Amino acid sequence: MCNRFPCFILILIPLAVLSLDFTQDSIDNSAGYSLQEALRVLKLIDKIQLEQLEKGNADVRKVIVSESELNSYIAYRIEVEQEDIMKELKLKLYDDNKVEGKILIDLRGQDLPKILKPKMAFYLGGNLEVEQGKVRFDLKDLFLENQRIQPTVLDLVIFIGSKIQGTDSFRMSDWWDLPYGIKNLETRQGMAIFYY
Repeated sequence: MCNRFPCFILILIPLAVLSLDFTQDSIDNSAGYSLQEALRVLKLIDKIQLEQLEKGNADVRKVIVSESELNSYIAYRIEVEQEDIMKELKLKLYDDNKVEGKILIDLRGQDLPKILKPKMAFYLGGNLEVEQGKVRFDLKDLFLENQRIQPTVLDLVIFIGSKIQGTDSFRMSDWWDLPYGIKNLETRQGMAIFYY
């Protein structure tokens, strides 16, 4: 299970559908997202897992998650897991696996290199690439606030977050296995389609 800062950066879309056992009682929704939408995504995760166990790989099936549902699910995960570094991840989904997003990072109270601010809003754009059961985010544009920056700055923030949380570091360009049962994914305007 991948549930800390580095995983949230890498998941952007596909790993947001990773399984977790949360119930409606485990959260007090004060983060301004739709709990109903987040719970719908959790039900879809359960459905995928159950169908994989019952039917295996017989036929390819799909589930569609709206952009709003995905963002509610991500906000729910951030709140439930009491994420202490990444405070927000919001995504915009477009045709042909194009994705834009905002990531709000809070490193206040940490010993940081002078080039980094304790609280940072990153804006990014790029494409999801899916090959042979793996996915990666091909970063095309990256801004810190309104200043265009190199991807190495975000990699540095990921490295620092990983050290703080005691997890393995990675780079934005790394390839990752798709979640259990997911064979492929694609985005369309305002939605993500997961094939399983």
